[in-house]
Amino acid sequence: MTEFGTPSIRQAWTAALQSPKKRDKLLIGSFIVAIILSALPIFFNHIQKRKGVVLNDWVLAHLPAYDVSVIIFAIIWGMAILIFIRALYNPVIYINYVWTLIFINIARMTSIYLVALDPPNGLIHLVDPLTGIFYGNVVITHDLFFSGHTSTLVLIFLCLEKRADKILGFMAIVVVMVLLLVQHIHYTIDVVAAPPIVYIIFLLTQHFLKLNKLKNNEN
Repeated sequence: MTEFGTPSIRQAWTAALQSPKKRDKLLIGSFIVAIILSALPIFFNHIQKRKGVVLNDWVLAHLPAYDVSVIIFAIIWGMAILIFIRALYNPVIYINYVWTLIFINIARMTSIYLVALDPPNGLIHLVDPLTGIFYGNVVITHDLFFSGHTSTLVLIFLCLEKRADKILGFMAIVVVMVLLLVQHIHYTIDVVAAPPIVYIIFLLTQHFLKLNKLKNNEN
């Protein structure tokens, strides 16, 4: 145990891996995410080649474009580090995150495929050398509806448990949503639609995990 009575990292993960239910969710969820991430470069390269429509976005039309890439990724990676640390001490956070991420990726790939959009006028490329791996190390501008950057922060916010973390997570969501529009990376509808969609997916995922738990108990 740590000084404040919470389990150490080793204790937390040893207990989780010794529980058949948690172990299955950890391993299966991680495996599925790995498959999806390996398929993303192929998918994004495909959607990047197709033609879409340019939306008439009133907000972007009245908002000058500026390059704020450094701030955007500082916030996103800062929050990613925060939830990584929290998940180290609580594997349930990781389970909730990874399974919701699976369904978010499926939903995004489906919506991006069905809603063919060309990037907004005045777009300034947002390039991140780390997440660029999942895009095949090429600049992708057609992954628009709905915003992946916003979705990531909303998911982190939903999985965090401490009140201070929640407040920080909420502030990060609002700031990044604004900055994405400032850089003209997304249409307004892309960033506005992401929070409610991710929230619904999160609730459905929680229901799915609970149903799975009930079935395991019955067996």
